[in-house]
Amino acid sequence: MNITADRMAAAYFDAFETLCTVTPKGGYAERGTARAGVTQAGVATLNAAYDRSTEPDLGSLDEMATEVGGQAAHWSIIVRGEADDQVADLAARHGLLERAELPLLACAADDLTFRAGSTERPSVRQVGAAENDLYTDALTRSFEVPEGLFGSLMGGAVLDAEPVTGYLAEESGRPVGTGLGMRTSGVVGVFNIAVVPSARGRGLGRVITETVLRDGIAAGADAAYLHTSVMGRPLYESMGFTLVETWTMFHAR
Repeated sequence: MNITADRMAAAYFDAFETLCTVTPKGGYAERGTARAGVTQAGVATLNAAYDRSTEPDLGSLDEMATEVGGQAAHWSIIVRGEADDQVADLAARHGLLERAELPLLACAADDLTFRAGSTERPSVRQVGAAENDLYTDALTRSFEVPEGLFGSLMGGAVLDAEPVTGYLAEESGRPVGTGLGMRTSGVVGVFNIAVVPSARGRGLGRVITETVLRDGIAAGADAAYLHTSVMGRPLYESMGFTLVETWTMFHAR
């Protein structure tokens, strides 16, 4: 099964570029292999200058950084693999002095491990654009960030867009978690897996993730990918995900 870093990276970038074009205040530009993607959310990874290749075109990346930096208050420069001194210097010229790693994990559909009995998932349902306010509120509470930080990221017709599927986990009719699947290039990307503090510790994050994966595979995906935090990585590895590439992100302090 093809879960190479190149294929997974291409699927991620296709998904991000789609999001930037469908979110109400988004924008997208390209120069060679370098890209500028803006959503106007208050999250650095969601406003990024990046290069789709493993050998960044520094001139074009610099142009894209100027483009993104002029539009978004919170933004980043992202490159695949470990950034060399030239990329670090470029980021520093744009005021991005902090460096972080973004592990990219992937798994072939046939290698995914689902928990026994997890086909029963009455607490997780798909949501469309008519419920984007409800979804954004649940996303905000689950990530424990200030109200308004995500802006109109999930607004407009985003949740009705062809490659996008949003999910809400509910208890007693109240949203307690979120998930998002994006299907591009025959692959499903897993995003926005988060649970409100009061509902954590019961395996709900895994249930949401498995729901995203099952639906993506049913729709034709033969593999899946995701970026993970240190905290979430053991969960995803227990499901069959393995590291395929580590990216470098530069952002402001």
